[in-house]
Amino acid sequence: MTIYVLVGGLGLVTGFLSGLLGIGGGIVMAPLLLYLLPVLGFEPLSMRIVAGLTIVQGLVASISGAVSHHRFHFVSFRLSLVMGSAIFVAALAGGMGANYVADEVLLFIFAGLALIAATMLLLPEAGEEQNPSLDLLSFSLSKAIVVALTVGLLGGLVGQGGSFILVPLMIYFVRIPTRIAIGSNLVIVLLSSSAGFIGKAVTGQIEWLLTIPIVLTVIPAARLGSYVSSRTPVVSLRRMLAVLIAAAAGKMWWSLLFDP
Repeated sequence: MTIYVLVGGLGLVTGFLSGLLGIGGGIVMAPLLLYLLPVLGFEPLSMRIVAGLTIVQGLVASISGAVSHHRFHFVSFRLSLVMGSAIFVAALAGGMGANYVADEVLLFIFAGLALIAATMLLLPEAGEEQNPSLDLLSFSLSKAIVVALTVGLLGGLVGQGGSFILVPLMIYFVRIPTRIAIGSNLVIVLLSSSAGFIGKAVTGQIEWLLTIPIVLTVIPAARLGSYVSSRTPVVSLRRMLAVLIAAAAGKMWWSLLFDP
């Protein structure tokens, strides 16, 4: 097995999850690249290379998944533009101010937010439509902006994307139907990761040859994930999201408590 085959396999897994659950996939891709390769006998990749590959994976998966969810009428571009613009500005401000705030305190807050989000997704939600109509969608503009600014600022300060937390907050705080939250979040991920991709590309932080198997596998996998998502009961989607977010929160808590 070559490293290109392995990276392509990881692209299949993370691309499918991106389309299925509306996440960028970085919370799965990054640890797999960092820890699985050495276990299988490959040379470890540097964090710089992993970050570059992860952002390519997130960008490609969000484009492919967003297009598919749009075909199923589960993408609100108004919601995506409002929250995507706010999270971009907040993440930029957070990144610039990261040197002035204690990382441990902010990571504690961020990990706590992820744990709360996972718990919220497991709570019963009665009466949600399986196939909500975009034409009937309404939401609080102020709540949407507050969520995007909060997640973007904290994510920028501690170096986390935070898109996986947006979906449950969109569902339970902004009161967006689950399917529309998942589809719209892919557009938000696209907007928020584009700047990072450009920055890494122009500064030579992307291993372009290793992106080939990612692009080739992520695109069809994200489309398949979107198709499966449109036919999966909403309660099952929320439970799968809860498990994934809880795993991410557990990783952050482990880093805080046992690997400072």
